[in-house]
Amino acid sequence: MSFVICPSPLRRACPAWTAVIFGLALFSPGLVIHISTGLFRVTWVEARAETQPTHDDESILTLDKAIEQALLGNPGLGEIKARAEAMAAIPSQEGTLPDPTIRLGALYLPTNSFNLRQDDFTMMEVGISQEIPFPGKLALREKIAEQEALAAADSVDEARLRLVREVKTGWWRLFYYDRALSLLDESEQFFLGLIDIAQAKYKVGKGTQQDVLLAQLELSKLKDEKLNLTSMRHGQEARLNALLDRTPEMPARIPAEADFKLPAIVESALQDKAFKLRPLFAQHRKMLDAAQSKVDLAQKGFYPDFTVGAFYDVRQNTPSGQSRSDFASVQLSMNLPIYAGRKQAKAIDQRKSELLQEQYALQDEHHKIQAEIAAKVAEYQHAKEKLSLLEHEIIPQAQQTLDSLLAGYQVNQTDFTDLLRTQLSFFQYQTQYWQALTNTQQILAELSAEVGEELDHG
Repeated sequence: MSFVICPSPLRRACPAWTAVIFGLALFSPGLVIHISTGLFRVTWVEARAETQPTHDDESILTLDKAIEQALLGNPGLGEIKARAEAMAAIPSQEGTLPDPTIRLGALYLPTNSFNLRQDDFTMMEVGISQEIPFPGKLALREKIAEQEALAAADSVDEARLRLVREVKTGWWRLFYYDRALSLLDESEQFFLGLIDIAQAKYKVGKGTQQDVLLAQLELSKLKDEKLNLTSMRHGQEARLNALLDRTPEMPARIPAEADFKLPAIVESALQDKAFKLRPLFAQHRKMLDAAQSKVDLAQKGFYPDFTVGAFYDVRQNTPSGQSRSDFASVQLSMNLPIYAGRKQAKAIDQRKSELLQEQYALQDEHHKIQAEIAAKVAEYQHAKEKLSLLEHEIIPQAQQTLDSLLAGYQVNQTDFTDLLRTQLSFFQYQTQYWQALTNTQQILAELSAEVGEELDHG
């Protein structure tokens, strides 16, 4: 028993295709075809209720579930998060004074006796000293570290966008492979039916053996293509599992139905949103601020840093018991930038060059993203137009042509090679339809990553 479900987008062509399938039903029992090419929900699957085992819904990898697993378990994202957390711990370190130094010592010990009472200059010393950078240096160092930490946090958001994009494109690729494999199964059933019809005609002297052999050859080609698609699916499945932190051999069961969104997008609006929302731009702006602060810090290199200290020296009484006075002292020292032309001045040149580097990097990223958005918008519009052409014109016309040729072949009014060629073209059009539909979703995923905002749910 065979039946066809064909909703609105291909409804006008459904009678022709229904006639074809019903004609093949005698030769392909158990065939079930479900076609739904609606703009917002589509599915095209082959179901065999008698042989296909049931699975729990939990084992089906939906797109949302795949994204959730990747965000929770992807080790690459975890690495970037850990780096950002490490960077967040740096600012307070950079803004704090160096640890003070405690000094303990024995001064002027006579080497002939090591007697603490023998000489008036022999004493035990305890002291503390503290390095104090020139005012403003600590604040600049802390500001630089804060900007770099914030940039690292933005890099996490950017990595999250890239990861979601990779998961989406990989998931839709698997969805396409499943639909293509389903189409191959349907085409195999069609050719099995044609082979039976051709053999029946050959037995009664109304057909040729060449028709049977041609149909069998095309059936073998379909099996070879199915092997290639299956191999590509296994490779894509392993790559998606790696993104989801799963073992490569773990099966990824993609649902037979998926929600498709085809929003209207305006390039100029996306360009503006990208510059405001894209974490990559925020990261570059913070690195630019940090580079400017490094220039300011380098300019303060001409000013000395200080070290202050206080010391107390204890002396023992004389051998005769006479008391000796203790000593107290304070110190102030500073470094002298006497090599400023070879050191501090060069440091300023270095930091200014790094500032220019960050400015150019921001400008370069802006141009790259502008070009990428423009290219992806053009690809998206092209894919939408191709999808509409296939859905409303090419596939319905191909169905009608195939129905007419099949009916003519059964009464010896159509050449078998024409029927064969038309069926193969029809299969290619169906495959192109799913490829175009999948491309729209992959391009939307890429545009979402470029803009920094989800577009396929808007």
